[in-house]
Amino acid sequence: MRHLNKGRKLGRNPNHQRALLKNLVVSILMTERDAEVDTNKPAVPGRIVTTLPKAKEVRPLLEKCITVAKNARKHIAAAGEFATSAKRGSAEWKKWRESQQWQDWNKAMAPAVAARRRITQLIGNHKEAISILFDVVAPRFENRSGGYTRILKLFKPRLGDAGKRAILEFVGSNDRVKQHSQKPQVE
Repeated sequence: MRHLNKGRKLGRNPNHQRALLKNLVVSILMTERDAEVDTNKPAVPGRIVTTLPKAKEVRPLLEKCITVAKNARKHIAAAGEFATSAKRGSAEWKKWRESQQWQDWNKAMAPAVAARRRITQLIGNHKEAISILFDVVAPRFENRSGGYTRILKLFKPRLGDAGKRAILEFVGSNDRVKQHSQKPQVE
């Protein structure tokens, strides 16, 4: 019996399991890149196809990352009130850097920096994926309290080992809209 042994082994040692989950999170975040920047554009942004056990295992990690980034957005907005538009290293920027306004900006920005460091701890040092998480994905779910992803089981198994496949995708971007038929009017 597997008492107090939570999670799936996925046929890997613990270090490999963690690396696999981090890479899956980075993979789904990288599908949200701009089409102009990305030369290897995915067929559908915000969606990856993987095995069902991997999708079920990576979902809590991805949702935790989105929640941390979403909660940091209010601190980034509060810090924007004290920010400067001067170019870094210019005389105006140096003056701002030594002012009380910078102290207030620093105090307001500290929780957001801590959130970025937490995300780096969770998924590794993938700067582009982290910036996509904070700039693209988190604003999309600002009014949603959870359930940012969905898992759709695929009918066809994987070729080679017949593993059960699934789609892991963000909610909201690939939603189907049901078209309701019009009721005939009775005269």
